[in-house]
Amino acid sequence: MITIGDTTLDLGDPLTLAALIGGVLLLLIVLLLLMAIRAASRSARMAEPLAQQIGGLSQRVQGLSDGQHQLAGGLNHVSEAQAAAQSNLLQLMEKRLSQVSERMNENLHGSARRTAQSLGELQQRLATIDKAQENITKLSGDVLTLQDILSNKQTRGAFGEIQLTDIVGKALPSDSFTLQHTLSNGKRADCLIHLPNPPGPICIDSKFPLEAYEALRRASTDWEVNEAAKFLRTSVKKHIRDISEKYILDGETADGALMFLPSEAVYAELHANFPELVREGFAARVWIVSPTTCMATLNTMRAILKDARMREQAGAIRRELGLLFADVDRLSTRVENLDRHFHQASKDISDIKISADKAGRRARRLDNFDFEELAPETEPSVVKLGTKDT
Repeated sequence: MITIGDTTLDLGDPLTLAALIGGVLLLLIVLLLLMAIRAASRSARMAEPLAQQIGGLSQRVQGLSDGQHQLAGGLNHVSEAQAAAQSNLLQLMEKRLSQVSERMNENLHGSARRTAQSLGELQQRLATIDKAQENITKLSGDVLTLQDILSNKQTRGAFGEIQLTDIVGKALPSDSFTLQHTLSNGKRADCLIHLPNPPGPICIDSKFPLEAYEALRRASTDWEVNEAAKFLRTSVKKHIRDISEKYILDGETADGALMFLPSEAVYAELHANFPELVREGFAARVWIVSPTTCMATLNTMRAILKDARMREQAGAIRRELGLLFADVDRLSTRVENLDRHFHQASKDISDIKISADKAGRRARRLDNFDFEELAPETEPSVVKLGTKDT
């Protein structure tokens, strides 16, 4: 039994026990409710920052969503810009590739053209080289032929005569010299120059002491040099003596003659190392000349021939000058007459111009019906027509 104040509860009584259990259950329920209310209040207090956090999280999610949309738009813009840039880049690359291709084609065409031109020039040069080679081959054959010619006295003499003929033909008129002229003593000179007196016709004879000169060139010892020098002196002295005796004739030729050496080397050797031979030629009135000095001498002779011919034609020149003076006088007279005619023609043209101006003024007045302004004319002269005799 349980005594609460004045009330005594019998736990053996089922009703009491049931009431007690019910009260306990009710108390438990109230406690549970209080506890639930507290828990709910505590949960509410705890849920408020969570709700705020959830709200902030929602705002962040919204901002993130907006940022995602902006990012998507930016990505689209970037994608479009990238696509446009890629397209521009491709076009630029295509343009650059096209330009590079054109330049490469131009360079290739230019290189091909230059290569073709170079090959053409190379071919021309090769052709020139081939032609030069042929000329060299031909020249070598000609040199061998020249050696054969110079090895024989007769052909060597003919060679000197041909060279002399060529020089004389180039320096003098054809009627001023005679080749292979026979003199009164029966001797034949290679060339006779028809100079006026004085000095008179002068003979030129070709000589070529080649053997003595070659012996002097080949000499290697003093003895060989002395022997070759003696041989050369003997040969040249003989040529000087032959020319002096054969081609200098009193009353027929000039008081001297020319010995033509067709070799500059032989001529230089004589003047350099054998001056006594040159002086001996001067003493015998035989002047030694080379191709070069012969051309200079012939030019002097041409001046002499020209002066002689001018003296011969002096009378004809004076006569022609007189005729020329008369022609000039007649020309002056005719020019004066022509000038007078031109002056008269100019005066006639001036009168015609004055008459034309008057006629023009009258025509303009008639066209404007200005008859009052016309000056009174005198009675026109009447020209009577003559009758024909029947």
